[in-house]
Amino acid sequence: MADLKFEVVEKIGQINENAKGWKKELNLVSWNDRPAKYDIREWSPDNTKMSKGLTFTKEELAQLKILLNEIDL
Repeated sequence: MADLKFEVVEKIGQINENAKGWKKELNLVSWNDRPAKYDIREWSPDNTKMSKGLTFTKEELAQLKILLNEIDL
């Protein structure tokens, strides 16, 4: 499997942290030198490993925001 290249362009915020120190974050990430996308996933304490996650374009994130605003929490 080829190496995965990534660059965290902007750290937007932390959602939570588990007992092992992994942090679920919303970041703007460029994967394999492609344009950056909004990204939600867990990162290891040293930011060298990551879990599977979700990536969103700006338009997709805007639609998600609309949907989340409709939920009564």
